[in-house]
Amino acid sequence: MATVQFAILGAGAMGTILGAHLARAGHSVVMLARDKRAAEIERDGLRISGLVEFSIPVAVLRDPSQLQSEVLIIATKTSGTREALSRFSRDAASVVFSIQNGLEKNELLQAAFGPEKVLGALANTSGEMLESGEVLFTRNVNIYVGELQEATTARAAQIARVIDAAGVRAAATSNVLGLEWSKFCAWAGMMAMSIITRAVTWKYLCDPGSARVVAQLVRELGGIASALQVKLTDQSVLPIASMCSGSESEAADAVLRLGVQFRSDAPQHRMSSLQDLDAGRPLEIEETLGYAHRKALEHGISAPLLDAFYHIAGTIDRIRRSDNLELLEDAVISPQGIADGH
Repeated sequence: MATVQFAILGAGAMGTILGAHLARAGHSVVMLARDKRAAEIERDGLRISGLVEFSIPVAVLRDPSQLQSEVLIIATKTSGTREALSRFSRDAASVVFSIQNGLEKNELLQAAFGPEKVLGALANTSGEMLESGEVLFTRNVNIYVGELQEATTARAAQIARVIDAAGVRAAATSNVLGLEWSKFCAWAGMMAMSIITRAVTWKYLCDPGSARVVAQLVRELGGIASALQVKLTDQSVLPIASMCSGSESEAADAVLRLGVQFRSDAPQHRMSSLQDLDAGRPLEIEETLGYAHRKALEHGISAPLLDAFYHIAGTIDRIRRSDNLELLEDAVISPQGIADGH
């Protein structure tokens, strides 16, 4: 196939939002999709509602090994990322970045495509895939793109400008790793509470007890980032750096203020984890909470809430997805393993 400007792996909510806006702006775009979703896009195009409403035809590629692109954006769920990347040629793209949740993604991309091609990125942007195949675009705050080595480059700035001009807010940054960790600190607490309460986002953020738990988990994760010498920032959905340096009560107050904001600006917002839970899709546990849990163990950092949520979320996922007791028995952690934190 001819080289395209943008290829997007994953035609879920975020991939659809990006692909549709870039195509509408006149850029050549191909969506890497399979099965029912590929057929939907070929038949109906990419359809957006919510903050904007439009539909647009976009090319579909089912075989990643045939891809030739200037920019490859990874927008799938984290589960199965390693396997998905194995289908690409190492020369499939000149630049590649992921807007997936968690932090393991950068390591996987560097192994698949080479460190020199990989940018860091994160999305403070939200949408929800509806049963009709249409995507409800609910929040358009920012996508950050930058070099993983604390530098601002022309390629990161150009990609951010193009995405922003297309209608999805974006900016380049010289501290993308700090921003990724800061987002993850907030996301992890909100993700955990979303699957436990099964409530829209503002409801658990506005609850004082839940807000304190989220604040405590943020501070534990901030300690892991500090051990890794990552520079946290307040440029996130929560003021992570301030929450980690101030008191626990001040951190909980910040969570409560965010709840008020969500109640006013995005009252129907649901975390992608809750969407996955309700739809019967796998939860992103090992690649997100599991990654942070492993880093805590490697560095000898005490993170009791992270440990608890990692195992609770994993249990919820296994029980929901298991068809019989044999699957559960395969996932049982031995008492000694639990004691050792494994």
